[in-house]
Amino acid sequence: VAMETVSLEHQIQSVQRHIAFLKKEQMELLHDLHLEILRLQKHCSELTHDLELKELEAQQQDVLDRELEEKCRAMEAQLQEKEKDNLELRKELQHKETLVAALRSSLRNKERRFLEELKRRSHRVTILDTELQKQTEAAAYLS
Repeated sequence: VAMETVSLEHQIQSVQRHIAFLKKEQMELLHDLHLEILRLQKHCSELTHDLELKELEAQQQDVLDRELEEKCRAMEAQLQEKEKDNLELRKELQHKETLVAALRSSLRNKERRFLEELKRRSHRVTILDTELQKQTEAAAYLS
């Protein structure tokens, strides 16, 4: 029973480490996404500025507008994909947190049963010890 308890504790610790790792990975991903958004926003701003300059210089307004819109759509699609990945990671994290809660509950139940069994056995040992002591006294008296 003690081995099961230790094993469950190791499993809980392992799951907690995995959750901590996933949280760290999620935070790094969110940070990277934020930096990428800023970079893409800066890039988009630069493209807009270039478009305005080229508009003044030449008659290629329509071509440049279409190129910029296409790049923005691609960036939005990329952002949506990363947001979707982030949502999946959050769902996985929530699932793992649920598993940890279930494991904790199971561990508490097993610990409670273990303590009840320990009390029962301790009581039985006390009874047997008392009986042995009586028999020892009786044997000593008879001797």
